[in-house]
Amino acid sequence: MSDPLHDRDSAEATLRQVYAAAVPYLATLADRPVHDPATESLLVELAELADGGRLPEKGVGSVAAMERLLRVGTTVATHSAGPRFFHFVVGGATPAALAADWTTALLDQNAAFRATSPLAAAVETIALRWLRELFGLPASYGGALVTSATFANFTSLGVATHWWAEQHDVDVAADGLTGLPRMPVLSGGYLHASSRKALQMLGHGRDTVEVYARDRVGRADLPAIERRLAELAGPAVLIANAGEVNAGHFDPIDTLADIAERYGAWLHVDGAFGLFAALSPRTADLVRGVERADSIACDAHKWLNVPYESGFAFLREPSRLPAAFGMPGTTYLPGPASPLWSDGSGGPVGSRPSSARSVQPEVPAGPVDYAMHGPESSRRARSIPIWATLAAYGRDGHRAMVERQLDLAQRLARLVDEAPDLERLAEVPLCIVCFRARPPHLPAGELDDLNRRLGAALLDDGRVFAGTTVYDGRIALRPAIVNWQTTEADIDLLVEVVRELVAQLAPPPG
Repeated sequence: MSDPLHDRDSAEATLRQVYAAAVPYLATLADRPVHDPATESLLVELAELADGGRLPEKGVGSVAAMERLLRVGTTVATHSAGPRFFHFVVGGATPAALAADWTTALLDQNAAFRATSPLAAAVETIALRWLRELFGLPASYGGALVTSATFANFTSLGVATHWWAEQHDVDVAADGLTGLPRMPVLSGGYLHASSRKALQMLGHGRDTVEVYARDRVGRADLPAIERRLAELAGPAVLIANAGEVNAGHFDPIDTLADIAERYGAWLHVDGAFGLFAALSPRTADLVRGVERADSIACDAHKWLNVPYESGFAFLREPSRLPAAFGMPGTTYLPGPASPLWSDGSGGPVGSRPSSARSVQPEVPAGPVDYAMHGPESSRRARSIPIWATLAAYGRDGHRAMVERQLDLAQRLARLVDEAPDLERLAEVPLCIVCFRARPPHLPAGELDDLNRRLGAALLDDGRVFAGTTVYDGRIALRPAIVNWQTTEADIDLLVEVVRELVAQLAPPPG
């Protein structure tokens, strides 16, 4: 096979192959081990289409290629979309989101401009509005869909950079950071590495953040933050963290909002998964004050359970997005030099909105050119799975999912507390349970080594996945429960496997 044009008649057959593989895969996903390292030997088959693993001169055709990919992929893949993957904070894909993601690939829209896809632009506008309503944010907030929480932090802190530069009468979009002082960025100790990475990519440096924590866990030292803002006596950026990754802790967002208002600071909330606390009356107080933030970052491929890659950023003043991310116009792209130009914000692309804190522009009523609202130009229509899962299950369905997982986290905490060889290290405000193995016969000085080996053994075992972290100076596990399929049986299996491995790694004497 030398030309895809000659392979057109295979399209139906290859799509049927995917469907035929997907049905049994999805039917058995809940019962599969998360990963079997012994299967990795099959990976060599993906390079064996030609001698030496080189790119073949003549392809084998789509049917043969897909047969191999599906056979190897469904066997070797980490089954992270299933209910027993507790590593990191990873959701799955609801049935509606999965089907919509297939539809997204089928339609293959470039969601950059209304001109490239009126469908994608309209669906993104609806999806953003529904997300805003899901979290109870004011109607004036607008946003952008991006690939991840890292890029949501990048987008939010990018806009914050432009706001900060305005206070120094500098247009960063035109002139860059040259001549400006270092942008002050303050946070408590729950700061996530993705915020540092965003600042690194923005040219501020990953170590620019001043961290004020009152203990090794990372609880924010609020008096110290306030003293520092008073010393600065100028514009600064304050990062609040909603859902710390080791135990699910929250900064006091409402109090930090008060502090930001007193000192004229920009308040950014990193709510990668913690923003979903807003969905349940049981946890809504954890994010009280988020509606006062200047910017908010969140992931959709975590607790919303849509496929990778999907995140979003919300801005209190959405007209700042095109000011930060608008492109210089050309004759073929929407921009000042093109008749297609419109950024949907009521002003020219790259124009600076008023820096007055009281200005809260209305969100555009219709679709906008979303390439002007975020870092990407060519953009996949990632709004379609978000729209589909929200349309399919609504507010009530997503609240039920969150509350079920809150219950499962409490079940896990209870099982840990009841086990004589396990020790919980933190309260469980949301969906992460931080605990470690602590056999009664083992000296305290050997516990870190045991738990380090336990984390590696869990991943090698593969029946469930949960990784290690350092919490309050101690090596621990921190399973996160955000998958829509996870049940009590999966939680019970996690504890059973952990205790089985502990017994193997540190058998009692005698």
